[in-house]
Amino acid sequence: MNKFVGKQHVVIAALCALAGVAASAQAADVVGNAKAGQGKVAMCIGCHGIADYRTAYPEVYRVPVLGGQNQAYLVNALHAYKKGDRHFDTMHAITASLTDQDIADVAAYYAVQTPTSKNNPEK
Repeated sequence: MNKFVGKQHVVIAALCALAGVAASAQAADVVGNAKAGQGKVAMCIGCHGIADYRTAYPEVYRVPVLGGQNQAYLVNALHAYKKGDRHFDTMHAITASLTDQDIADVAAYYAVQTPTSKNNPEK
């Protein structure tokens, strides 16, 4: 019985790994739509739409304005927050509900915007 349980865990782990690869491949095929993204940024604007905004929770730091950021950078950052690879509880909570298409659309929207602040680290 123990051998069966061990093999079952190996099979489950292999299937999970394949599912992760499939999800990554699917995400790579998603094309962002800036117009669709405009309707998906309501949660972003409160922090990232204010020039020189500083957050006070959980620590004080300058929040980057996202307009004009590189689209691929934004996609990668949003996926990293969603997976927990980048650590900021508020960003994780927001991105947890985003689909790959939502992330692509939001990134496309911000990529075509004009940078509006000197604290934009990409510009």
